[in-house]
Amino acid sequence: MDNERQAIPEKSPRLTYYKAVLAAAIISLAMLVMAGWGSRIGLWHFRTGFDILRYGGYFGLIAAVGALTGIVTASRQKRPLGAIISIAALVIGLTAFAVPYSWKRAAARLPRIHDISTDINNPLRFVAAIPLRKDAANPVEYGGAEIAAKQLQAYPDLKTVILELPLDQAYALALDTARKMGWQITASVPGEGRIEATDTTRWFGFKDDIVIRLASAGTRSLVDVRSLSRVGISDAGTNAARIRGYILKLQGKK
Repeated sequence: MDNERQAIPEKSPRLTYYKAVLAAAIISLAMLVMAGWGSRIGLWHFRTGFDILRYGGYFGLIAAVGALTGIVTASRQKRPLGAIISIAALVIGLTAFAVPYSWKRAAARLPRIHDISTDINNPLRFVAAIPLRKDAANPVEYGGAEIAAKQLQAYPDLKTVILELPLDQAYALALDTARKMGWQITASVPGEGRIEATDTTRWFGFKDDIVIRLASAGTRSLVDVRSLSRVGISDAGTNAARIRGYILKLQGKK
């Protein structure tokens, strides 16, 4: 009986350690989720959300280190339940760390711009988006040669798209593709060959504006796209990725 009583306090604290590490990993992941959704629903400013995201990543890394210690300890002491809990904590903690870390690396290697256009010599102009951006931190005017040079270096593949369709068919296809992208159409002016839309990012709920311009080139049509963030100095590649996705879908490659 005395031996049994002594065994309980020896095992309990160790199992508590594994659970504590797992709880820390889950909290770090929850911080990531809430960082974006709290910003999206207006609980805090998006910069506060970025801080929560960063600290959640640090917390996830700490939990992952603790989980590694737990795995080693559980293996040595032949505690399969402790090992399973620690492995789960390791996966969750590393995930919580990897997300903000990957964002940071992307932001570091990409130019600090938030306005991308397939035509940098004659950038597309927004019309319908202007009143929607009255409180936006970023202006609607294109930044000029400096922005164009940075874009050309980082995203040389983003160029005018040529469709083997007459203008009316190309316009209908471009509009349908914009809708399939899940964008909110804010203007559709076939006579000007202009389509405007707003896209809301899934996590933080950032609203970015898009304008599409179509022009006739004989029996073919030229399609240009511009995507502009309302807030933030750097978009970490979001606008370029959005335009790429649109072009691929427009060409039937996605």
